[in-house]
Amino acid sequence: MSVKSCEKIENSKVVLTVEVGAEEFEAAVNKAYFKMRGKINVPGFRPGKTPRKIIEQHYGKEVFYEEAVNIVLPDAYEAAVKEQELTTVGYPQVELENVGPEGVTFKCTVAVYPEVKLGQYKGLEAPRAEVKVTAEDVDARLKEMADRNSRLVSVERAVEKGDTAVIDFEGFDNGVPFEGGKGENHELEIGSGSFVPGFEDQLIGMTAGEEKDIDITFPENYTPELAGKPVVFHVKVNEVKVKEVPALDDEFAKDVSEFDTMDELKADVEKKLTEDRTAAAQRAFEDVLMEKVADGIEADIPQEMVDLQAQSMVENLKRQLASQGISYEQYVQFSGGDESKILADAQEPALRQVRMDLAVEALVKAENIEASDEEIEAEMKKIADNYGMDLENVKKYLRTEDVKEQVVREKVIKLVADSAVAVDPVEEKKEEKTEE
Repeated sequence: MSVKSCEKIENSKVVLTVEVGAEEFEAAVNKAYFKMRGKINVPGFRPGKTPRKIIEQHYGKEVFYEEAVNIVLPDAYEAAVKEQELTTVGYPQVELENVGPEGVTFKCTVAVYPEVKLGQYKGLEAPRAEVKVTAEDVDARLKEMADRNSRLVSVERAVEKGDTAVIDFEGFDNGVPFEGGKGENHELEIGSGSFVPGFEDQLIGMTAGEEKDIDITFPENYTPELAGKPVVFHVKVNEVKVKEVPALDDEFAKDVSEFDTMDELKADVEKKLTEDRTAAAQRAFEDVLMEKVADGIEADIPQEMVDLQAQSMVENLKRQLASQGISYEQYVQFSGGDESKILADAQEPALRQVRMDLAVEALVKAENIEASDEEIEAEMKKIADNYGMDLENVKKYLRTEDVKEQVVREKVIKLVADSAVAVDPVEEKKEEKTEE
């Protein structure tokens, strides 16, 4: 194999002209013969026993050329890419120039990683919100904690909004029970909106042991079998429950934390809220900075890079849906049944991600950023601690290269953020409404 030429063209593409010599191509033709001879019939010979020369005399010397090209081309292309030290993107477009006893010559047009020129990445400005935690914020968090530790208790009164009604129900369409319309001892929070519109409101005022029929019309966007249909639900209230929220006192603090007093718990809640909001403000600050770095690069980005990133995003979507028990086909159907639109919608975020990745890689090279073995180990331990896992188990599931990439990326972000200037966020001016 020899590279006759390597020409750079627009959109970060390269045209490689590669020549495979007679001896190498002859070896490929012979391989093609052994591979294909069992499928070629020649009168007077058993299948697979016909000599190569006889087959070529019968069908022409070119009979094995196509398969020989398929055999020789991948290795020749890979060797050419390696020789020219190219970092390719996607698959090449191949054009055969000539094929014969003297060998084969082909052209490969392939996208390569673009050259990247960094813009400004030090001394950038970005807004960073001032972190404030008020007494109201602390009280709201404590109320959330109390709600999580609440319990449902039975009451002897009629159902009110906010109560939980324990009900038996069965739905009928023109007197016939329909699938999925029956339940027993179902706990339904009144006002949650988890049932068909109008159902929960009609339970208000009912008492334990009471039964009645409820008229409901299903929404037009419901399942096709019931969409827009008027149905009747026969409902029996078995029990009425209310949420009993614990008092916010020292006993509560002892039950939900390692603290003995409510004052200590409040101080801890305030501290954690401050830490969380400070971290969130810093992440938002860094995100804006890195977006500016990505926007500032100059690069002739090939469409193939964007397409691959878009496809990767769709594959990630499929995994997320699968984890939620939803098939991708269902999602496509719910989204209008157009898979091409999903890919098209992914193009813009894919381009942003490609620019970001290119910016980070360029910064790594410009600043000679590396990750030591100790830093990689520390990152793995951090991950293990965050997930409450054993370090050795984390090492089994995580690739060292992926962790190394994460460490390097965090160093890049820190380098940009450490030299940046934080400014006050610009408050949006609210338009005053004037009476006409």
